[in-house]
Amino acid sequence: MIEGVGVDIVEVERIKRLYEKFGEKFLNRVFTEFEIQYSLSRSNPFPHLAARFAAKEAVIKALKGADGLNIKAIEVLNNEKGAPEVKVAGLDKKFFLSISHEKKYAIAFVVVTSNKEE
Repeated sequence: MIEGVGVDIVEVERIKRLYEKFGEKFLNRVFTEFEIQYSLSRSNPFPHLAARFAAKEAVIKALKGADGLNIKAIEVLNNEKGAPEVKVAGLDKKFFLSISHEKKYAIAFVVVTSNKEE
């Protein structure tokens, strides 16, 4: 059963400016170690960071705000085929995630369902 959907779009340049202003402090406040390493391993990390930021915001929207949820509890991973997946610490929910980015923008769309079979 679908419990919520969320979508978010992020300007890549905004993430770059935040990194330039706050550096590692910004990264460590928002992203997990895996997300940081994955993104920084790319020739241009900012579209990848922006896509992960958008995914985290889309998850929060899909959970209808999720009061008290720490943004770092939301982690964007890649499955064995490289497709993005999202996990949220402490939640027994199933998330379906699609992300995309290009030069100026990154977008994420999330569907959350109960983890119970119905």
